[in-house]
Amino acid sequence: MSINEVETKMQKALDNMEARFTNVRAGRANPAMLNGIMVDFYGTPTPINSLANITVPEAKQLFIKPFDRNTLKDIERAINEANIGITPTNNGETIILTVPDLTEERRRDYVKQVKAMAEDAKVALRNVRQDANQAIKKEELPEDEEKGMMEDVQELIGKYNKIIDEKAKEKEQELMQV
Repeated sequence: MSINEVETKMQKALDNMEARFTNVRAGRANPAMLNGIMVDFYGTPTPINSLANITVPEAKQLFIKPFDRNTLKDIERAINEANIGITPTNNGETIILTVPDLTEERRRDYVKQVKAMAEDAKVALRNVRQDANQAIKKEELPEDEEKGMMEDVQELIGKYNKIIDEKAKEKEQELMQV
């Protein structure tokens, strides 16, 4: 396993964590809040963004304007069933989601979730390191070369752990801003 492959796997762990962070809302409207919500569109589960334009006219509002007005009720039902803590308002043409302000307790819960996600990413990094070290040992290289490669892997994990800590801290600060 080359050092580039190791770094690619570590980058994937970081990207996965960042993708999960987008689902933690910070009291602001974000179209990513609707990721993963599937609408029953003629018997086929379809993502909302495939059926409608999603815009953010204000910091705390999302407008969902379906391409086909017949899907309005289905989209509204899917949002209600997804239980994202926001009640949709249907005006006959668009669905308006108004994001409520977060309470201090809810913010703290979100911070805990972010810390757990960061820890999951670190566990993924450690697994990548373990796999890389095992692959290095299997190659039966000279001892000094093996040790050098393992040190390179360790430097990479240190670099990525730092990045994860920074990203988690940024997200925590974003969540705790009122």
